[in-house]
Amino acid sequence: MRLSMNATEPISMSSTPRITRRVSATRSTLAGPPRMSDVAALAGVSKMTVSRVLAGRGVAPATRERVQLAIDELGYVADAAAGALSSGRSAFAAVFVPSLASSNFSDTVRGLTAALEPHGLQLLIGDTDYDLEREERLVRSMLRHQPRCIALTGAQHTPATRELLVRSGVPVVEMWDLPATPIDAAVGFSNAKAAREMVRYLAGRGYRRIGFLGGASELDRRGMERLKGYLQEVKAQGMGEPRVVRLGESPITMSHGAPALEALLQQWPDTDAVMCVSDMSAFGAIMQCHRRGLSVPGDIAIAGFGNFEMATCCTPTITTVSVDAYGIGTRTGETLLAALAENDGAARHASARTSTRKSVKIDYAVIARESA
Repeated sequence: MRLSMNATEPISMSSTPRITRRVSATRSTLAGPPRMSDVAALAGVSKMTVSRVLAGRGVAPATRERVQLAIDELGYVADAAAGALSSGRSAFAAVFVPSLASSNFSDTVRGLTAALEPHGLQLLIGDTDYDLEREERLVRSMLRHQPRCIALTGAQHTPATRELLVRSGVPVVEMWDLPATPIDAAVGFSNAKAAREMVRYLAGRGYRRIGFLGGASELDRRGMERLKGYLQEVKAQGMGEPRVVRLGESPITMSHGAPALEALLQQWPDTDAVMCVSDMSAFGAIMQCHRRGLSVPGDIAIAGFGNFEMATCCTPTITTVSVDAYGIGTRTGETLLAALAENDGAARHASARTSTRKSVKIDYAVIARESA
């Protein structure tokens, strides 16, 4: 007796063994990965029935069991792209970060995953390497996969990227910044204000000759905003000439700290405190102080930004600005989910995008430790 093509016919007691016996022969005849037609042939049903099982639609329990067994035996994986084309919806959210080597951005991705995965959304991740043209290419590529929503880092994009995102018709959240005119919504904080807060903290500790160590590339817009905040507060505090060294390409690593500190002290040897664009460069600067025989903070204070794990493991521990990177991810995910719920079942009009979304402000704080 062969298996019936009738999708609603009850499965016989002998059907399961019959499928199992046919599996090895079926696999041996496959020229490539198993297809839906292979599953249908093995289960003795139509491709439409297999499609209905995969979509979770109404199919007789016995038939569903037979199809699922065939799927499991063949190792069939459904074509998500084809499913998205037929349903108009995918199970993906696209996210773009400047560097996965940064623990802050990795934590943000973890937060996004924690918020979106329980709702059936998986991440497609693009690493832009701080390059706006690369970001544009990645956005074009990701949009071909029809993501249901998009999260990207920063507020600086090429005009073409902005146009692509506006026309995409899906919720968009810009992370880590609070732009005045977001594409759709934003989750972040003012890097400039956070940097000013650090300079005020150092001034309150009695330091007046404060330097700044940053990267040479202007592609790191958050680093540029921190430099902007430093310059604004140095002027507001009446501290005289800014002491700025910009060295190294993004992303800034521990190796940037030592040469940057050397350049700073060569030009301004009486510097009594240094604000670094990140904890990474602050760690490198502290290690260079140790090599020079300089006491931190006795001879010179060092402060960082980001509250990386190394800030608590360093000797001395690093005074820094703490930002909830994981929280940025979770709040971004929550904002995207709320937008998807709002738009569920309704056409999204580009003209309403910026007026219906809100920016979410993330708190930051100066964490006082041993280095300053």
